[in-house]
Amino acid sequence: MDDGAAVTLHTDIPSRAEIDALFQAKERWCVSFYLPTDPVSTGEGERLELKNLVRDALNQMREAEAGKNDIAAVEEQLIDLDLDETFWRHQARSLALFATPSALVAFRLPNRLLPLAAVADRFHLKPLLRAITFPQLAFVLAVTQNAVRVLEILPDVDAEPVDVPNLPTDLESAVGKEPLADQMAIRRMSAAEEQKVRMRQYARQIDQALRPILPEHGVPLLLAAPEPLGSIVRSACRYPGLAAAALPGNPDVLPDAELVASAREVLDRLYADQMSQLRELFGQRSAQGRAVTDVADVARLATHGAVETVFADIDVVVPGHLDEAGAVTFEESDDATAYGVVDEIVRRVWLTGGRVLALRREDIPGGGDVAAILRYSL
Repeated sequence: MDDGAAVTLHTDIPSRAEIDALFQAKERWCVSFYLPTDPVSTGEGERLELKNLVRDALNQMREAEAGKNDIAAVEEQLIDLDLDETFWRHQARSLALFATPSALVAFRLPNRLLPLAAVADRFHLKPLLRAITFPQLAFVLAVTQNAVRVLEILPDVDAEPVDVPNLPTDLESAVGKEPLADQMAIRRMSAAEEQKVRMRQYARQIDQALRPILPEHGVPLLLAAPEPLGSIVRSACRYPGLAAAALPGNPDVLPDAELVASAREVLDRLYADQMSQLRELFGQRSAQGRAVTDVADVARLATHGAVETVFADIDVVVPGHLDEAGAVTFEESDDATAYGVVDEIVRRVWLTGGRVLALRREDIPGGGDVAAILRYSL
């Protein structure tokens, strides 16, 4: 591929229902893999790395006294995936695989994640949740009266146009240009008022077309449109991920590269603002007795559904387990892939409707392994 060619990242950000199913899975052998991938690669290097991770996982299963049939069943599914040429030609920045002896689920993620093979009776999902916390993915909706286009923004690659079924091509073809006065029984409208009515019809058609292609999770949607059309499109848009900040300039004359550059600046500010607001909120809740940073406290409160938001270090493993009441038993272990205390805290918060923020250590309030904002004061 030429260095200047556009690259498509094929992403599968999991839905809430898909993550629910992974969190609820409990089998004797749950095998989790995370593998860095490259969208311009032929897939050969990634397949070789996966074979190394599979070898590690199967050794973990043998050391845990897994039966030969279970080991063979997991291995067979991963061999089938390795032989799927089409799958390996279409990758993003990381690949997450979750296998049991009877099933295999794969997600292609836009985030860069570290390689990992983990075997437990639960799946290791903290890195996967990073794709939801900060998806590193956004869409630009560029709208004028003359044209509509949607661009997908991903890290380190050129923007890709998104094919949106039933998306209007322009205002006139979408709503026509015949006078509207005869259709309005209430009063005769001015030309400017008629044009705004058309714009609102146009905006509703755009929103209707966008709904099926936008992800369930809050992937940002950035709007580029001249006024008054921009405000009208914004008022018609029902997508919760629509960013408040608009992109400057007129999309009729701005090339995609300039729209993307503006979009990335807005996204950087958006993520920085989100982290700042979260830190500020944690400070406020701490003063109100609604925040904790001790692992044992967070575990107990998560078990009882008291955690509104949990901040979890995606890279840390705290060896141990939680009982049904949320009491923690810490253990000594050098296994960096084990399913540990923080993993189980995250699972319990998620399944009780709490918000999970999978972060790096430097972004955790208090600088520890975990922190939580509570639904009520202690």
